[in-house]
Amino acid sequence: MQISHNISLKPYNTFGIDAKAKHFVSVSSIEELKKVLELTEYPNKLILGGGSNMLLTKDQDLLVIHINIKGISIVSEDTDTVLVKANAGENWHEFVLWCINKDFGGIENLSLIPGNVGSAPIQNIGAYGVELKDAFFSCEAIALESKKIETFTKEACYFDYRNSIFKQQAKDKYIIINVTFKLTKQNHKLHIHYGTIASELEGMKINNPTIQDISKAVISIRTQKLPNPKDIGNSGSFFKNPVITKTQYQSLLENFEDMPSYAVSDTEVKVPAGWLIEKAGFKGKRFGDYGVHKNQALVLVNYGDAKGSDILKLAELIQKTIKRLFNISIEAEVNIL
Repeated sequence: MQISHNISLKPYNTFGIDAKAKHFVSVSSIEELKKVLELTEYPNKLILGGGSNMLLTKDQDLLVIHINIKGISIVSEDTDTVLVKANAGENWHEFVLWCINKDFGGIENLSLIPGNVGSAPIQNIGAYGVELKDAFFSCEAIALESKKIETFTKEACYFDYRNSIFKQQAKDKYIIINVTFKLTKQNHKLHIHYGTIASELEGMKINNPTIQDISKAVISIRTQKLPNPKDIGNSGSFFKNPVITKTQYQSLLENFEDMPSYAVSDTEVKVPAGWLIEKAGFKGKRFGDYGVHKNQALVLVNYGDAKGSDILKLAELIQKTIKRLFNISIEAEVNIL
């Protein structure tokens, strides 16, 4: 464990923003993490995982702690289910593939989501009709104040759409060190009727899909729609899909007949933020080194050497335009730092 100084965070965030950390350390064990947290000469600290859900708008004048704790293990299993524990530093997609290769079902729809396991519960990642909470069993986290390890059950996490206790009451109070999932070993519950999974499977000439088939279909869809952060800097979906009342939705249909929606409750619907952004004319727009991706309006991109502050200004312009055109507020899904 060695603390470095004035380190570029460009390799550590999927947007590829060249912000600097005044101090930086990467920890590969819980013991190292505890030692770093005890360092009184660095009172201000920033926890960094896979860097996939953040936009750096300035240099970080503090100690950045990169969580690089690896390891996957089977906790227990019976005939039907298995509990699998993954440490926080594991790459999310690689963990999904590890489970699929063992025919453990439940997270195949979450294939190819960028980031690490430790940050996944914070925003309750989700895609194609499945959310992390559906397979979540528990997680362990270090309390920053007491330095003690605490266990959070699913109920204790207060999961909601792209939300959890770690983004609300417990924000900046804990560091997740591992997550345990309850997955199926047989009679997998397949989710193929969200988005274009069914049509993708049909194109693959698959009538009775396995979890492996669903993962391949999701990877194919995401590859077509979303840019690889290694090629074009991005953080995946930048905005949450807004939830509005059915009354407001019916009113909007008078002017926007093709506005899609998904039922949330008897009184609310979810409207795709990507549709709103595309309808507002932003899809594919480029402003020098940054812009909105040509294939997916939800994705803001860094084409080279964009500043985080530039991308933030674009995000704010999109938000203001959506509010003016539709009277709908859309929230950023990524953390702005």
